[in-house]
Amino acid sequence: MATTQDFATYIAGLPRILAGAAVLFRDEQGRVLLVEPNYREGWALPGGTVESDDGETPRQGARRETTEEIGLDREPGRLLAVDWVQGSGHPPGVAYLYDGGVLTDADLKAIHLQEEELLSWRLVPHEDLPTHLSGSLAGRVLTALHVLTTNKGTAELENGHQVP
Repeated sequence: MATTQDFATYIAGLPRILAGAAVLFRDEQGRVLLVEPNYREGWALPGGTVESDDGETPRQGARRETTEEIGLDREPGRLLAVDWVQGSGHPPGVAYLYDGGVLTDADLKAIHLQEEELLSWRLVPHEDLPTHLSGSLAGRVLTALHVLTTNKGTAELENGHQVP
């Protein structure tokens, strides 16, 4: 029988995996809300790293990050996509993407950016998303939008590509 110390050694030797969670908000015209981080190039969805050391779940992380980044404190809707992203220069990660629903004009006026991390936000039409989003995020968002329109379950992805 394994000892507690053997188990602790086993756990310490497991690979590190990062977890992130984001929320997909749309407006009444179907445009997607994107945010522009100040710490890297390109656009992103509201969201960020899950703080698992604090016992935070991906859903809780998505809500916390959305509240911090854009000032909208809302319970995320259903899980739209889970994406395994092989790390390049960092550990691999798993990205959870939740439905944020449709924002009204009043919701959009209430957006307040976290200035420490974000430069701006914008609403982007579906057809323009690939020019604003790079890498696996583009595939994740487009797949999640497809899941919403077909109302079919949750998509499993690897590096932004749907697993058949």
